[in-house]
Amino acid sequence: MLECPPELVNGAIVRLEVPVPPFRRKEWVSRIEGVQSGRCFTDVQVSGPMRSWAHEHSMLPGDDDASSRIQDALTYEFREPPPLSFVAGRIAEKQLVKMFLWRHRRTRNDVTLLRDTGWVPRTVLVTGGSGLVGTSLRELLEVAGCTVRRLVRRAADPAQGEFTWDPAAGEIDLAAFEGVDAVVNLSGAGIADKRWSDARKQLIERSRVESTELLARSIASLPGDKPAFISASAVGYYGNRPSDRCTEEAEPGDGFLPRTCKLWEKACQPASDAGSRVVNLRIGVVLAWGGGALAKLRVPVSLGLGGPIGTGRQGMSWIALDDLVGVILHAIVDDRYQGPINCVSPNPVSNREFMRVLGSVVRRPTLLPLPGFMARAAFGEMAQEALIEGVFAEPARLNELGYRFMFEDLSATFAFELGQLS
Repeated sequence: MLECPPELVNGAIVRLEVPVPPFRRKEWVSRIEGVQSGRCFTDVQVSGPMRSWAHEHSMLPGDDDASSRIQDALTYEFREPPPLSFVAGRIAEKQLVKMFLWRHRRTRNDVTLLRDTGWVPRTVLVTGGSGLVGTSLRELLEVAGCTVRRLVRRAADPAQGEFTWDPAAGEIDLAAFEGVDAVVNLSGAGIADKRWSDARKQLIERSRVESTELLARSIASLPGDKPAFISASAVGYYGNRPSDRCTEEAEPGDGFLPRTCKLWEKACQPASDAGSRVVNLRIGVVLAWGGGALAKLRVPVSLGLGGPIGTGRQGMSWIALDDLVGVILHAIVDDRYQGPINCVSPNPVSNREFMRVLGSVVRRPTLLPLPGFMARAAFGEMAQEALIEGVFAEPARLNELGYRFMFEDLSATFAFELGQLS
């Protein structure tokens, strides 16, 4: 998305960048027309890859007073002459049907989630708001009528609800906390983005601990009732557990990742001591099209180049992006959410099974293993703790709280995120 209008009004302009076969990208500019608030709108191509395009999006009454139906009607024409336009049309129709099925399923998930939480608009302060999880969370909060504020390290744009902070320098704009109901902390350098040097490991740890400490101290300094503090952690807390099933009661493991997670969670203590409800989200492998493990694996596996890493017996505790956002929303509104919570599906699998299921969804074999010694040679120390080792974590606390998972089956989760819907 290059430009999205702040309001859905007649004449608003939307700018997208879309892929154009074989290797180009093209800007697509649309104008919003026919807006009837809560009922329908149409986006019409102003410029782009099509000769013409009009998309009418409508909300219609459902089968009862408590439900609605979404209807999308498309009228389009290709620039290519026949018979190329006929071939392109058949391909486009198939992809468009998949895309809108996916969008309708995600919308239904969002509506179900908001209904289950008994949602009312709140003011939420988010860090890491431009990442995979933060972006999805922000978008849903805004759709739900929330005021979303963001802490950013660059120059802030107050019109966008942004406030500046610098965790390394211990600086933060306390105005960001005024009237806030919850603080959601998702900041931190990527664990598996680069090889681990001493400097990289220090960055990974400091980017989590310093930012969390600064937020916790800031919350503690606020007058009156404190906002809830919902802070990311990871199932890396448990270290390498090749056979144990780890609930939140399990002891921490040994190594760099467990030590980092312990410090990360301990950094929340000032907020807890001051009376804030603190939630430590011990997050597993997040499955989403747009980032994380699935984004890295989908191309090689689609080319038949996937396979287990090391022995393939290490645990992979995973969670769908929609469910992780769901847990965070529940944590914002439900006072029972407190302390460490394993953010994982009820069905962790081995790395070998994870790769096998992904291969079956994309209809490719996964017969090319990556031996441990090759992984260590390619990725260094990071390979051992982040790739070769693993944990079978269970969502014991979420089960106690009655959280209803939208995605429990790994194959169905892959199919949804990869658009394999029918």
